[in-house]
Amino acid sequence: MSLLARHLEAEGIPTVIMGCALDIVAHCGVPRYVFSDFPLGNSAGKPFDPASQAATLELALQTLETATAPRTIVRSPQRWSDDPTWKLDYDNAARLTPDEIAQRRQAFNEGKVVARARVQAEQQGR
Repeated sequence: MSLLARHLEAEGIPTVIMGCALDIVAHCGVPRYVFSDFPLGNSAGKPFDPASQAATLELALQTLETATAPRTIVRSPQRWSDDPTWKLDYDNAARLTPDEIAQRRQAFNEGKVVARARVQAEQQGR
């Protein structure tokens, strides 16, 4: 995404990246970046939280509108949790019981079945 943003900018199309991987995205040198200190995969705000998502989008649009310097990084004021230890626990397999791992694996596999069914339904609808 970062490289695509740089290409679009070179073609005169302004971009802003929303992300949760500050070191990686900053290293790529995107023109505008809104960083949320959330777990990876949650760059548009907290799941099932429309207010968080709207605030993230608003911040991204403000950044797109107001950033003047290259490689502008804006940090979202939102926090995933008031307790910083979430970073130790979030999807850390070493801190999960075997039952928790099995439950997550089952949920993941069930999600793959649903995704495959949707892809097949779309292909048949063509």
